[in-house]
Formats: sequence, C-alpha cells, structure tokens
Amino acid sequence: MAKQSTSETAANTESVLLDYTQRLARHVQGRRAIVIHLSRLRPDNRRSPHIRIAANTFESLVKQFDGQIFLLQNADMVFVCKSASIRVIDEAITRLRYLFGDDPLAAELEEDTPDRFATWYDLERDYKEFLAFVEAVHAEQEKLRKRLAQIAGPIVHEELQPMDPAALVELIAAIERADLSNVMRRQAICTLADDEPPKPVFRELYISIPDLRDAIMPHRDITADRWLFQYLTQVLDKRLLSLLRKNDDQAIAHSFSLNLNLSTVLSQEFLQFDQTLRATARGSIVIELEKIDVFGDLGAYIFARDFLQQRGYRVCLDDVSAVALLLLDRDELGLDLIKMFWTEELGATADSEQHAALGAAIERNGPARIILARCDSEEAVSFGRSMGFRLFQGRYIDRLVNTPGVKPIARSAG
Repeated sequence: MAKQSTSETAANTESVLLDYTQRLARHVQGRRAIVIHLSRLRPDNRRSPHIRIAANTFESLVKQFDGQIFLLQNADMVFVCKSASIRVIDEAITRLRYLFGDDPLAAELEEDTPDRFATWYDLERDYKEFLAFVEAVHAEQEKLRKRLAQIAGPIVHEELQPMDPAALVELIAAIERADLSNVMRRQAICTLADDEPPKPVFRELYISIPDLRDAIMPHRDITADRWLFQYLTQVLDKRLLSLLRKNDDQAIAHSFSLNLNLSTVLSQEFLQFDQTLRATARGSIVIELEKIDVFGDLGAYIFARDFLQQRGYRVCLDDVSAVALLLLDRDELGLDLIKMFWTEELGATADSEQHAALGAAIERNGPARIILARCDSEEAVSFGRSMGFRLFQGRYIDRLVNTPGVKPIARSAG
C-alpha cells in the first residue's frame, strides 16, 4: 500500500548537508567530497530531468562507497564518499561531461586551467575548506529564504480540492503512464544496540503519496475520501509490484518489506511478482498488512497468511497503536511481526501502570518481533529502548544510518 508519510517534509537540503558535514568532523579518514557546479551550466541544461540524470550517474557509487548525494537549491550537486579511488570518481564526472557536452562548462580541461565544472575536497586535508563552502551555501540559502518571505508577506496556503470519482479516474490514467520509480522510497528497519551504529535488517519500499500528488495532481487532496483513496492504493500496489518485477537493482532484490492491501496479495499481479523471485529471496521479504484489512475479513486474512508463509514470506501487522497491542496475541494471529506506531502521547502522558501493561504486551508478543515505527526523535527511541523494543524505523533512525560514526542514545533506565 502506498504510504502517506508525515515525516517526509524534512528540512531543506542545505540544512541537512550542513548537519551532515558537521558530523563528519571526526570521520574524515578516506573520505572525499566533490561539488559538481551544475548551477554554472546554461539554463537549458539545468532542467529537472538533467539534474536527475546527473544524480543517477553517482547512484552506483553511493551504494559501493558509503556515499551521500545532496542536490542543492541552486542545482549544484555534492557527492561525499569513502574509500573511492580518484579514477572511479573521475569516470563518473567524465560521463557527466559527455552528458553536458554541448555546454562550455563541461569542455575538456586545458593544462593549468582551473576546473569550473567540479571541485574536489580530500576531507582528511581539506575538511575546513569544505565546511566553509557548506556554511556559505547554507547562509546564502537562508538569506534568500528570508528575502523571499519578506517579499511574499504572510503565506496563504492554497486550499486543496477534495477528491471525487472523476478526478480519481484522471489520476489513475496518469499513474498508468507515469514512471513511478521517481516517487518510490525506501526506509530501513534497524536493530539498535548500546554503543553500536544501527544495523538495517530490511527496508520498507513504498510509493510516497505526497510526492505522487505533487508530481501528478498538486491541487487535489487525494487522501480526502477514504474509500476513493483505498481504491487508489490498490492501483498503486499493482504498479509497485510491476516495478519490482522489472527491477534490476540488486539493492532491492531481497531484504525488503511491502505494505499491501489484502486484495493485492490475493491478486494475479502478486502471483506474477512471486514467480519472478528466487526461493531464497522470499525468506527475506516481509509483507505488511493493514489491521483494517486483517480484522475486516479474518477468513481472507488466514488464507492469505497461510499462502504467504508457505511460500516463505514473513507477515507483519501494520499500523498498531499501543492500546491495540495490549489486546493482540501475535501467536494466535499467526503473525511473524507487528509494527507499532510511536506517538508523542506515549512519552508525555504514560504513567507507570500504562508502562507496565505495555511492557507485558511487548514481552508476550516478543520484543524482537515488534517494530517501533515513526521514530522521528530521540524521545521515541529512548522510550522504545526503555520498553525493550529491538526493531526501530523512522526519520531519526534514517539519520543515524546515514551519518557515519553516530551512535544511538543509551538505553534509558526505567
């Protein structure tokens, strides 16, 4: 099922890059940073498709060399990696020069001529210079943001139009034609141990609803009508399965989870997806089912669960609240995993009696079989660790995974 994440509107890229760079201060060994000055290209070469292709050029290096890519507001691209040779990086930059071959900026370098296309930083030697560059970029973006705010005055948000059947038909037609790989996202589910970085166990793959709306139907609230949205998620499920059938990215060939409608699991499209998988891959794939699907038709759930588990998949019950967890019995439902959502109320209002009841439910269902999701803050992780959770998902976890050397906060007492 497509995800409507409340945690996808993160800070602007310049702020994220500054935070990342500051955290790199003690982890510069073997790292390089390269700034590709796409902002200096001619305007016709700075369009979004060109920028996306440029970023894709470095995607394989991201996976291979613990890399990060940052696309700045001015169209410049920053690539940071570890232990990659100059030759490997230079090959990627050369491919970009060919891509923008008709632009004077990408012309071959002459001897003793500064390269205006790419700036290299050896972070063991040039960390202070790179930090100064990032700070300047961030300051410039903040200045621009404040200037625009002064010019625009108070922001008036355009009210989104509600979804209706005619608009849904139009949206589905657009989805059938669109390349949804641009709005497919992945988020790690990790184990956390004291004094160790988080270890990804698998990654959830999903289609981002906010990004889909912005790309195809920005003036509509496509989640406003529950039943129209439910139908839309079924369409998106099948498109996602189709994308994965054709996928040749080894990074998502196994060890991932999919949040699917129960009707999708019982569909021909899922059978076709299943037939493309190696038997060994199925054992690393988790199928997440919404609780409204499971309890709305227990007979269909039991049939689907047995089919999935016989094929080797693991089954997870998604979108469980703390109150619901008190009533659930994982073994009785035949579930492999449960995903419980963190809310601020858990940390702010729970008294010792509530904690004790929740702790007993966690112990009964298996601490290693429950994922605490939507962990977007240290508070969420601190609470989860104090309650015995071992699996975590959320923006704060993403930050730990993507920032080298940063360790999780210590387990809280209590």
